Amino acid sequence: MAEGVGKSETRASLGGEYVRYLLLLTALSGWAQTDARLISTGRLIPDEGYSDQPYIVKTNDGAWVCAITTGPGAEGAGGQHVVTRRSTDRGQTWSAAVDVEPSNGPEASYAVLLKVPTGRIFVFYNHNTDNVRTVIGDKPTYKDGLVRRVDSLGHFVFKYSDDHGRTWSAQRYEIPQRDFEIDRKNPYQGKLKFFWNVGKAFIAGNAGYVPIHKVGGFGEGFFTSSEGALLRSDNILTERDPAKIRWATWPEGEIGLRAPAGGGPIAEEQSFSVLSDGSLFAVYRTIDGHPAVSYSRDAGRSWSAPEYMRFADGRLMKHPRAANFAWRCENGKFLYWFHNHGGRFIREHPKRRSIAYEERNPVWLSGGVEADSPAGKVIRWSQPEIALYDDDIYIRMSYPDLVEEGGKYYVTETQKDIARVHELDLTQLEGLWNQASAQNVTRSGLLLETTAATFEGPPLPEFLQRSRRADYGTEDRRAGLTLDLRLTLKSLAAGQTLVDNRTPDGRGLAVVTAPLGTLELILSDGRTESRWRSDRGSLILGKAQAVTVTVDGGPKIITFVVDGKLNDGGDDRQYGWGRYNPNLKSVNGAPQWRTAQIQRLRIYGRALRTSEAIANQRAK
Repeated sequence: MAEGVGKSETRASLGGEYVRYLLLLTALSGWAQTDARLISTGRLIPDEGYSDQPYIVKTNDGAWVCAITTGPGAEGAGGQHVVTRRSTDRGQTWSAAVDVEPSNGPEASYAVLLKVPTGRIFVFYNHNTDNVRTVIGDKPTYKDGLVRRVDSLGHFVFKYSDDHGRTWSAQRYEIPQRDFEIDRKNPYQGKLKFFWNVGKAFIAGNAGYVPIHKVGGFGEGFFTSSEGALLRSDNILTERDPAKIRWATWPEGEIGLRAPAGGGPIAEEQSFSVLSDGSLFAVYRTIDGHPAVSYSRDAGRSWSAPEYMRFADGRLMKHPRAANFAWRCENGKFLYWFHNHGGRFIREHPKRRSIAYEERNPVWLSGGVEADSPAGKVIRWSQPEIALYDDDIYIRMSYPDLVEEGGKYYVTETQKDIARVHELDLTQLEGLWNQASAQNVTRSGLLLETTAATFEGPPLPEFLQRSRRADYGTEDRRAGLTLDLRLTLKSLAAGQTLVDNRTPDGRGLAVVTAPLGTLELILSDGRTESRWRSDRGSLILGKAQAVTVTVDGGPKIITFVVDGKLNDGGDDRQYGWGRYNPNLKSVNGAPQWRTAQIQRLRIYGRALRTSEAIANQRAK
């Protein structure tokens, strides 16, 4: 592209280059209208109103079987039960629902599936078999001390299917749970158990495993204490008589997987993965602002001291009190679903048990690869990408599952009233897995590369435009842009303009230095303005630095990647990423752009991915 465009040049003198800009923007704008990350583009999974945990297994006859907890009311209401459906076209259509338990019986909830080598499918779930209607809870959360939501207690049971999920056994079978300390400390001393499960069942070695999340009591934030365990069967893979299946509760001892030392009382929704050396990896949510991890080197019998999860570069990952799941893919690599915010802003909040449930939009994915350690295999996690989002920032998508089929990757998710299937972008996943070594400059979407102090800028994508509908209303182009900078600052003083295409009335964009060693991006269309800053201390005096500022017009999010690190807010902010005003039309400003202290500038007519930004910065 045009490098070193001089001050006296005009658009006309660019000739064919300018035409190429326009053609590229036309192509980009067509792509931007159909952002597959927008959850409304997914394929619907039918439900009865409430929908939770749309989990899938692939059957031996080539279908997908999806178990879902559903019912006519809200979560926890009467009539909640478990159903399954089959799909033979990767979730485009689904068969009629088959009741695992009827809606007019006691609450049946939170089902997970396991297919064993014989082709038999098991469905495991909570069942309020004794039809308990109230339990003792904490005051003053429950004024009379009684909890009337009874879907997270009772008995853990299973049924099975030998016809690929078309029907389920008439009889249910209970899985015995060994008492832990947390059970004996509940108001019923463990005679009535509080628990639930969202963790996928799995096979490791010659055994089958079903996670379970033990609960100590009910109060603020609903569950007031929790920890994880595994129900392990050494004969479920081969035993045909379900009444003869043996179960043990691991880990050994009386304490399950808890928060790291010094953490809070919540450690729940454990997600397990099997590594190539047979080790087990667990990741789970806390109310400490970070997810927790632990490894087992003896098939789940014991576990390493829990720690907070980190990226491969050593930085702590941030996550609220939401499902965060890791999956091992068929290629031996891993994907991790989380929400990429939190830290001390959750941990130190006076209402952290409940406030930590918020902000599950967007969803971020990190890629994992195995590495060796003195103890055995471990997973090294990439910096993340936005995988799914909704335009309504209060929508909370969660409880996903991953399915691979024909070389493609699909995830399910639910908003609690709508469940969907989404196909993931394979190039995004490969970028995550290869992030540690990629060092190529991205050319896709590149509008201009220059070393000039002033130059004639390319036209930038329009974020919004008038539609062709009868009412001529707004059409969201879902377009984006990226500024990729190389700079060396002679001063860290705030207010220095580094990149600027603004008109006298403020239309356009600018990158300026801001207080506390930060950069600030300013976006304006003359009536709507948005700003976001990089993390505190990201600028270093006199150092040659690489900065990538991305404006993602899908989720309307701004990110900074500085010297190979995606800003995450550190200890100064809950979020390293920020939202810009969705009413922003455009940042096309003055034809002439101006730069200062910039050694090179690349302008892209799309949002670069985190992996692309890191590769750009690493490239020589």
